[in-house]
Amino acid sequence: MTQGGGEARARAFSRFEWMLAGRYLRARRRDAGVSVIAGFSFIGIMLGVAALIIVMSVMNGFRGELLTRILGVNGHVILQPIDTPLTDYDAVAERVSKVSGVTFAAPLIEGQVLASGTSGTGTGALVKGVRGADLRRLTPIASNIKSGSLEGFDESGGVAIGTRMASALGLGVGDMITLVAPEGDSTPMGVVPRVKAYPVSAVFEIGLSEYDAAYVYMPLSEAQLFFNQDGRAQTIEIFVNDPDDVAALQAPIEQAAGRPAYTVTWQKQNQSFFSALEVERNVMFIILTLIVLVAALNIISGLFMLVKDKGRDIAILRTMGATRGAVMRIFLITGASIGVAGTAAGFVLGLLFCLNIENLRQFFSWLSGTTIFDPEFYFLSQLPAEINAVEVVSVVAMALALSFLATLFPSWKASKLDPVEALRYE
Repeated sequence: MTQGGGEARARAFSRFEWMLAGRYLRARRRDAGVSVIAGFSFIGIMLGVAALIIVMSVMNGFRGELLTRILGVNGHVILQPIDTPLTDYDAVAERVSKVSGVTFAAPLIEGQVLASGTSGTGTGALVKGVRGADLRRLTPIASNIKSGSLEGFDESGGVAIGTRMASALGLGVGDMITLVAPEGDSTPMGVVPRVKAYPVSAVFEIGLSEYDAAYVYMPLSEAQLFFNQDGRAQTIEIFVNDPDDVAALQAPIEQAAGRPAYTVTWQKQNQSFFSALEVERNVMFIILTLIVLVAALNIISGLFMLVKDKGRDIAILRTMGATRGAVMRIFLITGASIGVAGTAAGFVLGLLFCLNIENLRQFFSWLSGTTIFDPEFYFLSQLPAEINAVEVVSVVAMALALSFLATLFPSWKASKLDPVEALRYE
């Protein structure tokens, strides 16, 4: 012991200090309460770190998937005419497409309709009239055709619909879908809704349930006739190389249009949606951080109990030559070991969960007999998880910092224990 005390006095974090800290961590009948608290602290930190990594990764996955798929089928910049109808849409689209940073520009007509199929049921839908060449450049559509084809789309007179709409209406390629537009032809009896049936030429699956259930793509010429927009387009959707830098392209696009027009960016159109996602993400981070904080507070209470239980041991160590710093380091190692072990276990658990999250979702859905993460409510057809290395490192660093800070005060109190007072009543 004397040699150990001399070693403790000579060198910080010596083997002797680690040995004593390890002994205090091991359960004994006499200090079982301390071990139970230490166990709960370990579990709390592990679950807190794992939950933080999982939730942050899922939120990142949600945002990334929604952003990728929403921007894949909707223009990054919307150009709308001022004063006069957009009858020169072909020329404007060609000029805008030549702007540096612009991928392509697509004239568009869209309108709300009621769609019905062979099953007799009806559903609300959004018709988007586009040129066939432009539709084939929309990767989320063109690369996810489940049946049918987009070849000859302009001349086919048919429409492309999503898989969820096809399933709901009982439609397949070649079947007729009936569209009813509320704004139809004017007659002496008033406005009569326009009703027309179109063959289904393609069925696509974007992976966003809202789009797969509600979007109908129609040739631009057919949409002009159906919505009484003969010879004109309502807007021009512009796709760019870098969607995050669309603000810098607004002025060049408006100048290239060569006619009175104004532009709206995707960021402005979806601002409230993505702001809500960011707020939810931040709130979840704060709530789950509290789990780690509570676990760290358990370390404090456990160490205080350990200090009180080991008062006699501390006094003997002090009388044998152990310094206050050595005593403080022993309890610092004891508490920090719980935090480090819990953080490491939570890190591994969180990563494993994120890497297998879709398989786990399907397993628990099968186990419970219910659909966990129903696409009807969560937009995406599968549960996404995108692990961000910077965020994971931040979570681990935060957990380690809280665990370390939680050990400082009890360790300091242990080092200040008076050996005379501790041994007086022994």
